[in-house]
Amino acid sequence: MRKLYSIVAVCVCIFLVSAIFSPGCKNAKDTDMVYKLSYSIFFPPTHVQCITAQAWADEVKKRSDGKIEITVYPGGTLTTAPQCYEGVVNGISDIGMSCFAYTRGRFPLLEGLDLPVGYPDGATATRIANRLVQKYMPAEISDVQPLYIHAHGPGILASKKAVKSLEDMKGLKVRATGLSSKIVENLGGVPVGMSQPETYEALQKGVVNATLCPIETLKGWKQGEVIDFITDSKMIGYTTAMFVVMNKNSWAKLPKNLQKIITQVSTEWIEKHGKAWDDADAEGLAFIQQLGKTVIPLDDAEANRWKAAVQPLLDAYVQTATGKGLPGQDFLVDLQTLVSGGEIQ
Repeated sequence: MRKLYSIVAVCVCIFLVSAIFSPGCKNAKDTDMVYKLSYSIFFPPTHVQCITAQAWADEVKKRSDGKIEITVYPGGTLTTAPQCYEGVVNGISDIGMSCFAYTRGRFPLLEGLDLPVGYPDGATATRIANRLVQKYMPAEISDVQPLYIHAHGPGILASKKAVKSLEDMKGLKVRATGLSSKIVENLGGVPVGMSQPETYEALQKGVVNATLCPIETLKGWKQGEVIDFITDSKMIGYTTAMFVVMNKNSWAKLPKNLQKIITQVSTEWIEKHGKAWDDADAEGLAFIQQLGKTVIPLDDAEANRWKAAVQPLLDAYVQTATGKGLPGQDFLVDLQTLVSGGEIQ
């Protein structure tokens, strides 16, 4: 009998040791693990898009029951706006938000999102950008885990001198980045590349005489304080598409259930960012009106001149993308269809 008890005791010990070191027990430990992620954003902490991004991070933490903690680094303190994407690729930050346009040539197909096709508002631009990225899922962003895209409302010209026609654009030094620099060139101006954080001082000191931007920028970045006129150029309304992407290794380390939470929250935040852009545009308009700035409308004839001036940019985009083996023509047709309110396959 004593021998039998000894055998049973040994078996129990073996069972307990196996249980302790079994994959099931390890997974139980993993459920208590907290994943700490860094999020690099170039917007200042007071900007509505940074506030919206912080709300996204807070919601992810809430739904994950604290399993995901995201620390937001605003104002380009972790990586600057042009460095942000590569910073995510290389693991300097786990998550990043910046503009595709800040690394021109890096995203040859998605440059099409910024084209001056007459975007009516930020919500529409944001919705369209996500729809096209989801449809085409280009290889140029295959080195990250895309979470979502957002895009501002139609860009307008804000200047220190009145611009009422294309003739007034000749020789005008305009802050512009990426594709918007080509818009400035086609309108007759001289583009000067710089990020938003640099623009206030450049306008103040006369390094540039104007900026091509969404109207929210005039309040969000306080640039309305250093310009005097706004030309309503929505007929060639371009946007600047902005990515929210995650390092692939950081993504792969997350359990599937936590990946699902991030995906769900990101999907919901598409609409929130679009609305935030439009609300900010309304506030931007009110801000410049309070400052007594002048809004200059363009009549139909002049508006058509501006549209004709930028048409070569659309043609050049298709030619360049096609030359790289990319579906530029299909992308542009889909883009214009969505802007006009149509549906795509």
